[in-house]
Amino acid sequence: MKVLTITLNPTVDKSSEVANIKPEKKLRCTPPKYEPGGGGINVSRGLVRLGINSTALFTSGGRTGKLLEELLLKEKVDILPVNTQGETRENFTVVDTASNEQYRFGMPGEVVSNEEVNQIIETINSFSPFPEIVVISGSLPPEMDAAVLRQITAIAKQKNAKVVADTSGDALTAILEEGVYLLKPNLGELSRLTGIETLDNEVADQAAKKLIEEGKAQMIVVSMGPQGAYLVTADNCLHIPAPSVKKLSTVGAGDSMVAGMVSVLAKNGSPAQMACMGVACGTAATMNPGTGLFNVKDAERLYNWLIDKAVTIK
Repeated sequence: MKVLTITLNPTVDKSSEVANIKPEKKLRCTPPKYEPGGGGINVSRGLVRLGINSTALFTSGGRTGKLLEELLLKEKVDILPVNTQGETRENFTVVDTASNEQYRFGMPGEVVSNEEVNQIIETINSFSPFPEIVVISGSLPPEMDAAVLRQITAIAKQKNAKVVADTSGDALTAILEEGVYLLKPNLGELSRLTGIETLDNEVADQAAKKLIEEGKAQMIVVSMGPQGAYLVTADNCLHIPAPSVKKLSTVGAGDSMVAGMVSVLAKNGSPAQMACMGVACGTAATMNPGTGLFNVKDAERLYNWLIDKAVTIK
């Protein structure tokens, strides 16, 4: 199956290291490393590693936008940039090597004009042949109306694509007004969506099933960090445990999880295989420093361990 990922607020992630971070002190950092970033972009990067063909659609502006395009082409990602006047944002991550603590600085990005939004919609609508899977992931640019994502979701569904959503806040609420095929919230986001304030692992499956009954999604994979994940459908709930590994960074773990799940969807695998590959890729990403996503061999090894560990709940 062909996959399209959509990232409306992409970034170039700059990372470095330094020993003993202290205020008002000049810090001598290691040479910076530049990597592509943003939800859907990271999903496409992960899919390349898993041998799945995808196209990454994203906004691209200024010097940083050109750098982003170059970095993606180096990783053999099929790109479809939509040019904008505003400069593509940068994020900055620094690791204190003395404590192994990680400091992450996220920038907001620039406003996308109404004309540029129309260009994004037209580019998606005219994509041919239209992909079978559309992944909408990441944050919205400043001032962009969340209704844009509802419009994109409606277009994808009209063209019979399976929509996978991994965002938050008003953006996710807007998408779910149309309903999606697969949703990947964490416990906090699931609590917000369902209005269940005391949501915990024990009732997460019930909250997810509530959204399915309301037509918000056909399948939901609830990410629970060290506790693994729940796969919830209208008829079943599976718990997939998280393997115990040495964690070096959590950057990109969620996007890696989505990439793992979409790779199985694209091969028409079972829901259980999909969720296990998602947890495997997400966990594998935590084994690498910085924003390097996951190593395929790590993901495959963890998947082989997990595939027999999924347990039916209730």
